[in-house]
Order: sequence, then structure tokens, then C-alpha cells
Amino acid sequence: MKILIEDLTFDAIIGILDHERITPQQVCIDCSIDYPYRNGHYINYAQVVQAIEKTMIDEQFELIETALEVLTSTLKKDFPLIQELSLTIHKPDILSNCTVGVEHKTIF
Repeated sequence: MKILIEDLTFDAIIGILDHERITPQQVCIDCSIDYPYRNGHYINYAQVVQAIEKTMIDEQFELIETALEVLTSTLKKDFPLIQELSLTIHKPDILSNCTVGVEHKTIF
């Protein structure tokens, strides 16, 4: 089974520039989770969304790369059924002419 969470958008402190450490900015996260659905055992996607948003807001990451590593560990710990995880974090407002982001894929 595959869970798809697309365009999860909220404001968080993320970045290394001075203004990024003060003013929350919009982040957009895409998440894909592969897991074995058997005997009614499933992953609640609403809980995944809540875990992603809480981690991002609470941790106030400097680097997207660090955020991806921590999110990967957190999600695997909270949802041990995950076999494969893909996360992308976009910062749509940081540059005026494009959206930038970083993607991380993990097979457990």
C-alpha cells in the first residue's frame, strides 16, 4: 500500500539566514509511504501529517537536509510499518523566480 501526502503547507522557522531564524516562512512537504497493509493493520495518514508538522514547527531546523533526516527517523520510529519513505521539502517563497526544495528517499 502507498500513502501519498501532497502539498502539506504550513509556516515554520527553517533556514540559516538571519531573517529565516526570526520570521516563519511557508514550507510545502510531499510524502510517500510504502507499507504492507495486512489484517487491517494500517498507517493513519492524519497522524503522519500531524507528526510532520509538529516536528518541523518544534525543531526550527536550519537546513532542509537536517529536517529530512530527523523526519525520516521520527516517522520510522512512530510508524514502524513503513518500508519505504520519500520526503520532499519545498520553500516556495525563498527565491522570487522559483521554488526550491530537497528530496530524500529511504528504504528500510
